Amino acid sequence: MEENLYHKIYKWENLVLAYKKAREGKTKKDYVKKFEEDLIENLQNLQFELMTYSYKPEPLVTFILRDPKTRRISKADFRNRVIHHALINIIGPIFEKSFIYDSCANQKKKGNLFAIKRFDNFNKKVTKSGKTEAFCLKADIKHYFKEIDKEILLNIIKRKISDKRTIWLVEQIISQRERERRQKILPKAYL
Repeated sequence: MEENLYHKIYKWENLVLAYKKAREGKTKKDYVKKFEEDLIENLQNLQFELMTYSYKPEPLVTFILRDPKTRRISKADFRNRVIHHALINIIGPIFEKSFIYDSCANQKKKGNLFAIKRFDNFNKKVTKSGKTEAFCLKADIKHYFKEIDKEILLNIIKRKISDKRTIWLVEQIISQRERERRQKILPKAYL
């Protein structure tokens, strides 16, 4: 059980690394350029918000993507993505140890090419190098991330992390969509 992680999340070096990861492949985006105009101040503000437990995620931006099927995508604000990277820099290694080897999603050195090679390897084994027939199921779970039970997710995280401050930050992030949904339904006076 991991304790005393929170101060590592808002440590300056970690926030700078998180910012660099959040901007990878997005350096020409206007929202990145805007954040970089006052980079030091923006990172200091994030650090202060984390240190004082006043961090609140910005609202998600939702848009429709048609590639090839129509999907509703919700995207975090850039400053939120910096926080996400800062958090995962610290807690990611704790969880990665328990992932199966063939888990490829968002894993270092396990992109599409790794997944294709692993699939080819299993395909050769199952079909005895193409001598027998085999079947592969490709599936997509509709609204998977939207439907994740937040309490179950939080309990899984709490099994590995006992630092209440880190759990507070995780709760801020995973309960963001629920807060936004309530704000649309309830008058502001009730929030």
